[in-house]
Amino acid sequence: MGLKLKTVVPWGRSLDEYIRMFALTPGDLQLTLLDCAGGPASFNAELTGSGGRVVSCDPIYQFALNEIQQRIQDTYPLIIAGVSANLNRYRWHSIQSPEQLGEVRLKAMQQFLADFPNGLATGRYQVAELPTLPFGDRQFDLALCSHLLFTYSDQLSVEFHLASIQELCRVAAEVRIFPLLTLAGEDSPLVPIVVDTLKQQGYEASIHTVDYEFQRGGNQLLRIKP
Repeated sequence: MGLKLKTVVPWGRSLDEYIRMFALTPGDLQLTLLDCAGGPASFNAELTGSGGRVVSCDPIYQFALNEIQQRIQDTYPLIIAGVSANLNRYRWHSIQSPEQLGEVRLKAMQQFLADFPNGLATGRYQVAELPTLPFGDRQFDLALCSHLLFTYSDQLSVEFHLASIQELCRVAAEVRIFPLLTLAGEDSPLVPIVVDTLKQQGYEASIHTVDYEFQRGGNQLLRIKP
C-alpha cells in the first residue's frame, strides 16, 4: 500500500458513538462485526472488552504505535481549529464545544492506542482498505463503515463506492454506512446514484434515520443487504 502517514488525519470515535451512528441494538453487538476504515476508534477495544467479536481494518494499521500517536498529536490542533472556524456546521448538543469534542475524541484515540499492540497481534486490527478486503465470503454478520464512503465524494468516484459496497456485501451479511453527507456537510450527490444502481443489481438498499447528529443533517445511514 502506498499510503503516506502525513496524508492521514486520524480521528477516533467511541463505542457509544458507534451504537448511535449505526443504530446498533444489543443483539447487533452480539454479532461478528467488521469495522471497515476504523482508524483510531475505541470501538474495537471497548466492544472486545465487553465480550464482543469485532475486526477493524484500515491502512493506517501498517504504521507503528508511536507513529500513529505522533500523527494524532500533530493533527489534533488543526482539526479543532477547523471545527472552531465552522461552528454552524455542527449540532452542539451531547457535545457542547470544540474543546469538549477534543476531549471526547482524544479519550477514544487513547483507548485505541492502548489496545492497538495486542489487537494487532491477535488479528483484531488488520491492514486492509477498500475496495479489496482480505476476508472470506460472509465472514462477518455485519460490516460498518463510517466517515469514508460518501464523506469523500469529491475524491472517491461512484465506481469506487459501488465496488467498495459490493466487496463489503461479499464479506458480510449486512452493511451499514454512515453518514450520507460530504466532508463539507452537504448531501452526497452519489447517494441516489449508488442506491439506484444497487437496487438494479438486486441488493436491498434503504436509508434510515438514526439517533445521532453531529454534522448538521448527518443523521442517516445506508443499510445494504445482498
